[in-house]
Amino acid sequence: MGLAACGGGGDDSGASKTVRVTLANHVWTENIKAALPEFEKQTGLKVEITQLGEDQLSDQYNVKLNAGSSDLDVMMYRPLQEGKLFAKNKYLANLSDQVKSSKDWDYSDFQSGPVEATTYEGKPVGVPIITEQEVLYYRKDLLAKAGLSAAPKTLDELKAAAAKIKASVPGTAGFVARTGKSPAVTQFSSFLYSFGGDFVDGSGKATVNSDAAKQAYAFYGGLIKDSGPANVSTDMSWPEAMAIFTQGKAAFYTEANSLYKNATDPAKSKVSDTVGFAPFPAGPAGSKPYNIPSWALGINDASKNKSNAWKFVEWATGKQQTLAQQKAGVPSARTSVWANPEGTASYPKDLVEAITASTKDGVAHDRPVVVKVGQARELVGQPIVDAITGKDPAAAADTANEAFQKFLDDEAK
Repeated sequence: MGLAACGGGGDDSGASKTVRVTLANHVWTENIKAALPEFEKQTGLKVEITQLGEDQLSDQYNVKLNAGSSDLDVMMYRPLQEGKLFAKNKYLANLSDQVKSSKDWDYSDFQSGPVEATTYEGKPVGVPIITEQEVLYYRKDLLAKAGLSAAPKTLDELKAAAAKIKASVPGTAGFVARTGKSPAVTQFSSFLYSFGGDFVDGSGKATVNSDAAKQAYAFYGGLIKDSGPANVSTDMSWPEAMAIFTQGKAAFYTEANSLYKNATDPAKSKVSDTVGFAPFPAGPAGSKPYNIPSWALGINDASKNKSNAWKFVEWATGKQQTLAQQKAGVPSARTSVWANPEGTASYPKDLVEAITASTKDGVAHDRPVVVKVGQARELVGQPIVDAITGKDPAAAADTANEAFQKFLDDEAK
């Protein structure tokens, strides 16, 4: 696929034929590295890749971006973890001209949720490369044992089915999910939205003690308390929750679709042949799972090589590379690859259906969109733990809301 003419992008006075690209350890990165010779041949550019683990990546960005360093051109970053911080500090270049520059590249092909999450104050500052949605993982054999003919379509049906299986299948939990106050926030978010709530309202005020939020906390915590594993831990992230599911000790599990191979790979899962996937069950406000970009590509605003940096971004996020990534099991933000049978052939059919349903009304964030994300997660996640341990979720939500509002006020100063 030829490369179209690229838009401008500010000061390129230090333009270099070498594009310096910093990427995270990820399957996406390995696939791009394998395809790089094609890009270098097409463009005559040389790509110099720095590949780091997430913590090292954050450390490097903190040091270099704070110093205004121009020796980063393209950056792989997490829109919902550091996107607001980077955009607010003007570390990310405004890509408004670039995303309009190529009709073949086609910005309109990207799903609305991931686009919203990589936009700041109305301007695109990143291009989403990897997406996640929350889906329902379930055991087909346990549903059959309990006399259930289909996966739950509503949260009320999920609650009833989980209770029935826990009561009728000894040693098996009806439901499992993340329980740690920070890790659980992202997966709890789909429950919150499906009850009609959110972390903040349209004016940016904390709303984790709205009626909808209180109902969502009570529901999520109650589901784990009543139908979860016996003596359930309250510090589980996805590896612990997934292990309970893949060891055959739970019937239902709500989790990011990107982790599905842990459940379907016989080398990792004792129940690989009985796992099914379904769209996130509907609450009072419908089925509203998150649809977010877990990673995106941005251009360092201090780079002197923005035009060539964009050529790399345009190629790496173009339709051809995106389809290749999708076929390799990396869920994409482009609509076209999900509509292409080639793009979905390697995924379980019911998972494709669940993902397709999720992208229609998916919410663009799975945590509070703030600068200090880690601190915010701790605050809004506390009522989850309180609800699981039998404390009053409504009182916990009131306490959390007060603390979260103070946090928001402090951050706005």
